[in-house]
Amino acid sequence: MKVLVTGAAGFIGSHLMERLLARGDDAVGLDWYGDNYPPSIKRQNAAAFADRVVEGDILNVALLDDLFAKHDFEAVVHLAALPGVRPSIAEPGRYQAVNVEGTAQIVDAMHRAGVKRLVFASSSSVYGRNEERPYRETDRVDQPASPYASSKRAGELLLTTLHPIFQIGVTSL
Repeated sequence: MKVLVTGAAGFIGSHLMERLLARGDDAVGLDWYGDNYPPSIKRQNAAAFADRVVEGDILNVALLDDLFAKHDFEAVVHLAALPGVRPSIAEPGRYQAVNVEGTAQIVDAMHRAGVKRLVFASSSSVYGRNEERPYRETDRVDQPASPYASSKRAGELLLTTLHPIFQIGVTSL
């Protein structure tokens, strides 16, 4: 399967890339080596498949369109996001831009390219102020406790909206 993995040099993304490649999938990664995660660690994470990772921003529409044009992707695993509850409090606008607008740009590029399958990495933080443990999928998600949580919930809602409009299969984890 031809798969685009956003956030491919992060902890989860790098392990996913290794598994996909090991089982014979044609995986291409996209990652931004910015200030939210030490670039040296990302480069180390992606060392085994560095030739398969494009360095870039999910907000870069031209880059996304170029990637989708060059690779006939069958699916996207969207892991890229600004992480962290505490940092999001200092920069709520940045978190909304990357985590929500970035998700929208990925889905727009998928739609333009005719890609119909998406796996989206959400977060347990969407359960916010819910005091029940462990969390259940049926728990309330309408009281986020941080800008990070609200950005991940907004991503879920955006995908719930676009799923029937663009006729894409969406799985949120």
